[in-house]
Amino acid sequence: MAYLVGVLIFVVVLLASIALHEVGHMVPAKRFGVRVSHYMVGFGPTLWSRTKGETEYGLKAIPLGGFVRLVGMYPPDEAVGNPPARTWLGRLARDARQASAEEIRPGEDHRAFYRLSTPKKLVVMLGGPVMNLVIAFVLLAIALAGFGAPTGSSTTLQAVYQCVLPVDAPADRTCTDADTAAPGAAAGLQPGDTVVAYDGTPVESWAQLTDLIRATGDQAVPVVVERDGEQVDLTVTPVVADRPVFDADGEPVLGADGRPTTEPVGFLGVQPTIALEPVSVLSVPGVVAERTWQTVEVVATLPARVVDLVQSTFGTETRDVTSIVGIVGIGRFAGEIGAYDGGGAVGLQIKVVSWLEMLAMLNVALFVFNLIPLPPLDGGHVATALWEGARRQAARLRGLPRPGPSDSARLVPVAYAVFVLLGAVGLLLVYADIFNPVTI
Repeated sequence: MAYLVGVLIFVVVLLASIALHEVGHMVPAKRFGVRVSHYMVGFGPTLWSRTKGETEYGLKAIPLGGFVRLVGMYPPDEAVGNPPARTWLGRLARDARQASAEEIRPGEDHRAFYRLSTPKKLVVMLGGPVMNLVIAFVLLAIALAGFGAPTGSSTTLQAVYQCVLPVDAPADRTCTDADTAAPGAAAGLQPGDTVVAYDGTPVESWAQLTDLIRATGDQAVPVVVERDGEQVDLTVTPVVADRPVFDADGEPVLGADGRPTTEPVGFLGVQPTIALEPVSVLSVPGVVAERTWQTVEVVATLPARVVDLVQSTFGTETRDVTSIVGIVGIGRFAGEIGAYDGGGAVGLQIKVVSWLEMLAMLNVALFVFNLIPLPPLDGGHVATALWEGARRQAARLRGLPRPGPSDSARLVPVAYAVFVLLGAVGLLLVYADIFNPVTI
């Protein structure tokens, strides 16, 4: 049930992000007088719609995007000099111009999008991505200023393991009858317990507790935990197990073969929760800028990452945890966050923070990805508007007549090619996220 709640949260926020992205386009377009004939969330068959004023608002069956139809996106043939359509590419552009012109009502040519000035076009086309950036800011502000940023491990237990697994066991390895029972669970430790004292020593930090446990060996020692507001006395007997050696910075020490060095130490089988400390909302813009730049770096290397994804999905290579993921993978992450059980009230806060940060990063990704200067993405329309504005400024400086609108319909074949390419990558991501998923 908790897994489904996580997935539901993801779907609702995704749809809200798409809807608000399109609002970011629609509101300035209407403000500038452009007729908006359709506002739709999703693609494919229409599930529900209602016409209000001159705009039809609706919800479609496939929640993988949305659109607003701005009347007169492409200038008509006569506005761009009636270019000949000798090739199939030219015919595609001509058909796009004619279809756009048919949407313009008699006497409303002044309300066509192509009539807008360059600054107004930029405001309309950047409105959607900027809306995603605003959503990311709000979500991160709630997460970091409302709940807190992770500051390290606390002395509250998030998980109590049932057995002692080998140090090199896979992440998805489960306990078997052959595994040694974990002493923490055997002693009665529970997720949500806060360790107050260990072997008579007051515990103030997780690092201190870890050192005490590792130094205990296999001796029985008293432990005091706080549970539901009361102190509970327990006795634990750690087992001696091989565990990684860490340096002063908390990083594992590697041997000559590149593998972590281990040593026999006391082991309980418990995992701490992450301590959260609220930060000033004034620090959120810096976090948003950092996350945005990280996303830009990912998008800049997207072709190489797609190649790696193909090799790991259809070859013998293992899919890396930093691999790109699609909508199925993000939904899986949301479900796994919801399904994770442990940590009590603190664990619930960490769940909420994890959801908020993941959904904020989704909106940052939508912001960055939509600014790629290729049609049909918003960045393609931005690039066209900038080119048109540059031509007009150059003509003004040279004392030449003001040029007409750019024939943006000539980019329609490029838009089709990009659409097909993005669709192929999307299907690849769906396949990989189902049959070769990244887990958290």
